Amino acid sequence: METSKPKEDWNTPSSEMPNQENKKILAGVLALLLGGIGVHKFILGYTNEGIIQIVISIVTCGIGGIIPFIEGIIYLTKTDEEFYNTYQANKKAWF
Repeated sequence: METSKPKEDWNTPSSEMPNQENKKILAGVLALLLGGIGVHKFILGYTNEGIIQIVISIVTCGIGGIIPFIEGIIYLTKTDEEFYNTYQANKKAWF
């Protein structure tokens, strides 16, 4: 008889999160490094908000880049499920 191996929970997909790509790390790092030009917004599919972020950075001479820096920290501190539900499934564009 064949014995079954114990199931590894860390390696199984969560049933709460559908098989969608979670862009948390990519969006968080890009928000920290290139947030002033709104790259993280474009990655998440928020084209209008990305354009708004570019305009804010231009109008404020780069000072508006603090907004995406804060967003990047928020993105990286959320759990994968929270991030997916908030920014990818429910499409919350700001903070």
